[in-house]
Amino acid sequence: MDALIFEKDVTFWYETLRLLGHIAYGGADFGEVITTAQRITESDYDSWHKEWRATADRVAGEARRSLAAGHEVSARDGLLRASTYYRSAEFFLHGDPSDPRVDQSYALGVESFRAAARLSDIRIEPVLIPYAHTALTGYLYRAGDSRTPRPAIVMHNGFDGSAEEMHFFGAAAFAERGYHVLTFDGPGQPGPMHREGLVFRPDWEKVVGPVLDYLLALPEVDPERVALLGASMGGLLAPRAAAFEPRINALIAFDGVYDMGAIVAGHFGEDRDQARAVLGAESAPEVDEIIQGLMANDPVMRWAFTHGMWVTGARSPRGYAAKMLDYHLRDGIAERIRCPTLVCSAPGDFAFQGQPEALHDHLTCPRTFLEFTAEEGADAHCQSGAQRLAMARISDWLDETFRSEK
Repeated sequence: MDALIFEKDVTFWYETLRLLGHIAYGGADFGEVITTAQRITESDYDSWHKEWRATADRVAGEARRSLAAGHEVSARDGLLRASTYYRSAEFFLHGDPSDPRVDQSYALGVESFRAAARLSDIRIEPVLIPYAHTALTGYLYRAGDSRTPRPAIVMHNGFDGSAEEMHFFGAAAFAERGYHVLTFDGPGQPGPMHREGLVFRPDWEKVVGPVLDYLLALPEVDPERVALLGASMGGLLAPRAAAFEPRINALIAFDGVYDMGAIVAGHFGEDRDQARAVLGAESAPEVDEIIQGLMANDPVMRWAFTHGMWVTGARSPRGYAAKMLDYHLRDGIAERIRCPTLVCSAPGDFAFQGQPEALHDHLTCPRTFLEFTAEEGADAHCQSGAQRLAMARISDWLDETFRSEK
């Protein structure tokens, strides 16, 4: 989808479209998004924070006044919108994680979402999932009061999104279709990063395993109908988990990603081994200069490297690039997946061109390729701007997959 605003900065436009997409499940309102975006200075991270924080504070304040007056539906709706605006406010500030605005906006976003959840018609319960020496935060959406086992779907976000945002990226959609839903933040994602600084790890099955332990201990979950959905970079992490976790009965890569290191390798060597050697060198000033040039001239690179250093624990942009080489489904990993798999694709994706096709081509399990189009308004990354359409097709595929396996 062509930019309607922020024509010179694709990251600012996409994040605006992402918010517009969340309108579909109550996470934004059109006028609030557009008027806020019009106040922002393009490519200015401080301006982006200032204006989204102002909108978030205003919407949250009105919601609290509605709640105090006994208007619970109005309060719920406002708090849901405020939660996404707070998330957006701190989005571009991660180049300096010590900036107090980062934790402040994140905490207010979580607080707003949880307050909205308490007022929701859907049963949404904050949960702590035991993981290693700590716990992962998430939300359990219970489908009705019946103890009759139902299908369930586990969902997680990707490189920069949260468990709270997954409400708008699929959790609400599947809950209204009668699925139990469990969303969570893993290492590298907002909950563990803000609380403990737990960074990403490529062996995502070690993350999903404890989440499945938690889910499958619930008597109302049908263990033969458990799906896993990963959004954005989660479209690589979820397939990685499914390759080593037999308890997953269906997989959704939303959208599909095969190799995060492919772009890195292309910039810094003729092959992966050469790129690893160059990026891992004790000193490589010429490579550092190339990266600084990329960051200076490409808004996507500028944001990806600053955010990526934080969530991977890298000490330099070059160190972040080196770490990305480990995030892939190469060397027979994709071929290990056995469950039916849906690979979604957005032809206008600015980040992962060709990646869904590569993942689909390497699968040997029952597989479906679902390509959205510009004519549908659904060609952006993760179909942002077309959430109702995307969720209808994805959930229909899962309904039919579980029906055929009975």
